[in-house]
Order: sequence, then C-alpha cells, then structure tokens
Amino acid sequence: MSAPAKASRPAPPGDLARRKVSVQTPLPGPRAREMIASAMTVMSPSLIHVYPLMVERAAGCMVEDVDGNVFLDCQAGVATASTGHCHPRVAAAIQEQAERLIHICGTDFHYPGYGALCAKLAALAGKMQEKAGVPEASRDGWQTFLTNSGTEGVEAAIKIARHHTKRAHLVAFRGGFHGRSMGSLSLTASKSKYRKHFGPMLAGVHHATYGDASSVERELFTRTVGPEEVAAIFVEPVLGEGGYVVPPREFLTGLRELCDKHGILLVFDEVQSGMGRTGTIFAAEHFGVVPDVIVLAKGLASGMPLGAMMAQRRFMTWPSGSHGSTCGGNPVCIAAALATIELLESELLANSRTVGASFKKLLQTQLQGVPAVEEVRGLGLMIGVEMRTAALAEAVADDCYHRGLLVLECGEKAIRLSPPLIIDETQAAEAVEIFAAACRAAAPA
Repeated sequence: MSAPAKASRPAPPGDLARRKVSVQTPLPGPRAREMIASAMTVMSPSLIHVYPLMVERAAGCMVEDVDGNVFLDCQAGVATASTGHCHPRVAAAIQEQAERLIHICGTDFHYPGYGALCAKLAALAGKMQEKAGVPEASRDGWQTFLTNSGTEGVEAAIKIARHHTKRAHLVAFRGGFHGRSMGSLSLTASKSKYRKHFGPMLAGVHHATYGDASSVERELFTRTVGPEEVAAIFVEPVLGEGGYVVPPREFLTGLRELCDKHGILLVFDEVQSGMGRTGTIFAAEHFGVVPDVIVLAKGLASGMPLGAMMAQRRFMTWPSGSHGSTCGGNPVCIAAALATIELLESELLANSRTVGASFKKLLQTQLQGVPAVEEVRGLGLMIGVEMRTAALAEAVADDCYHRGLLVLECGEKAIRLSPPLIIDETQAAEAVEIFAAACRAAAPA
C-alpha cells in the first residue's frame, strides 16, 4: 500500500474554527478517494463509514477534509467532542500531562488525577441528588471506576450489580444501545445487526418496552423472571442510538419506584446523554430521578478514550482485585476530562441549554409542513428529527453531507443533531438552513 502524498502544512486550528461551510470538490474529493481506497484494503470491514469523509483536521465546530472541503459538524464524533474539536484549553491540558506522565496503571498505582476526577464526579452527582430533593442525611457519597469506553463502563456496571445483589438477571429495553462487547451487547436491542451471529448472548438478560415502566412487570415479572432474581435495570434516560427519544417523566420515576420496591439497582447509561449534552451534567436531572449507578463516556473527556462507572458508595461492595483495567483512567485522558468539566461548568452547560432551545425551535419552525419530516424532539443539544421513512432519513443525511453538514442517522428513521456544545446561534442557524433544504429536496411538496 503506497503512502499518499503529504499535504502542505495546515493553517492554525483557530483559523479553521472561524471558517464557513465550503464544499469545493465533488465528494469525496480526489485525494480522499485515493486514501480511502488504499485504507479499505487493510481495515476491518466491520467499520460502518457512513460517509466517504477523510478528515485532515478539525477545530471548534468545523471539520476539514484532505481536499480542503470544510464541513459544519453536527454529530461531534457521535456526541463525543463536547467542547468542540481541539479546544485550546483541553489541548493544553493534554500536552502538559503528556510531558509529565502518560501511563502508570491506575489499577496498581496512585497518581493525582485519578482521585481528583473521581472526587469531581462525586461532587457533581451529589449536586444532582440535592436538586432531586434527596436529604443530605440519605446521601452516602459516590465512588467511581474509570474505564476506556462506555461499553467497558456498562460491563463494570453489570459486574457490580451482580456482585452486590448476588442475583443473576438483568433488564434492559428494546431500542436501547449499551455497547458492543458481549455483556453490553446482550443489553443492546436497538438494531438486530449488532447482535447477528454473535450469540449466544449473556444469559439472564430480558427486554421490556422503552417508555413504559409498567411493561417490566407486565411483560417480564409475570411471565419470564421474578423480581427477586433481577440484579439491575439498565436504561438510557434519553434514548441515543435508538432514536433520540425523550421518555415521559413517569417512565423513569416508575422504574425508580420499581427498583426500590424489589431491591434492584437502577443503572442509568448516560454515555451519550451525559456531560452536558442535554443542558445538564446528567440527563437524569431533567426527570428528578437519582439512579444507583451511572455510566459515562463520550463527552467526558472531549474525545479522549475515557469512561466512568460511578455508583453510590453503599453499592460499591466488590473487593480489591475483583475488577481492574490496565489503561482505564489514563493520566492524559483524565487531564482532558478535568479541563472538559471546567469548561462545562463555566460556560458550556448554559450554552447547551440556550442554543439547544433555539436550535430545536428553529428546526420546528423551518420544518413545519415539510413532507419528509414527522417530528422534532430533544433536550439541549441532543436533538432528533423523525423522518417519514428510513429511506428519507438516509437520503437527507447523505444530502446534508454533500451540502457540507455532518449529521448521523439513529433509530429506525430518525436523524440526530448533536453538535459540539460550543456551537453558537449563527452556526445553528446555518445548520438548520442546510438541513431544511435537504429535507425539502428529499420529499418535495
């Protein structure tokens, strides 16, 4: 495989962050076509590659490909680049830490960042409890295990739930996505292709209807598994891969009551919805429900590989050596996370709420009466647009790419808009203009 010719030295990242959408070549461009064709011969065919996009660099909300085309990013690496691409404060924290300590293994040794991040997450969860009205006397604090990814966080949550309760069975929901490793894949039920030919799955996993708490008792407890056998209920407080669906409040409050009644742990998978995506640190805050276990990743470290499984202290009963990770809680990733949280608290949570609200309202206004569109929904900058058919969703997403806007499909026939949390009103308006044009072109009135 011959190496592609090197491009000239790019302009500073700040220059790109200020640029506008600019598609100058047919997509993919000639250099991208050459590089993609070469890479595909040696890459795993399991990778999806929704667009033939070969990225050269990115800054803020803008992405530039190897042919010089500039895109407005409204998918943020699947809701991961929370502070935008290459935020200077995050990049500086990464560089500073990389010059001091890159790796030492948090399972076996101590270093300052690990405890500092766990303490910060515990404080944020404590604020969530306070907001939900949990009396201070009833709060026993939180402890955290750091991972490399969300799926590893879910695996850790499965283990701690089974270990603490001494029960084997788990409940999840149809439409939910929890990862692709074997335990988390067993919980996942958003698309059959994720599970095809990988069985048998983890034993003891049952699925109920998302958005309907009573379905757990109606469909499971009376027919397939007794509640006294269930260790945990896993749920996304806002459905991510399954369609960016915001459930009714009573769904999550009902699950909390059900878990309290039967001694079941309630696990919130906030891998996609957490860390400011919905305008609050945890999406749980919108519903006034405090889970027993929370799983985080994606936006936690602005794109660096870091996840977290955090649980209220009374449930962290597994002993020393019962779980570990060689690279989970890497010092460089932790530095990025601490810088990310500082940015979230100082400015980006507020921006997610305000720009998210205007973004959604503008979409609703511009798409009203457009034949291709059924619904606009979401919280903060976690916005889903339900299309009339799956074919229309695919056509609109592809047309957006060719117009210079990056979005992703989700659910059966929806498109998600999950831009970096730094997006401003002007960029949001440009995104709506492009998206609406694609929707009108896909299904003319």
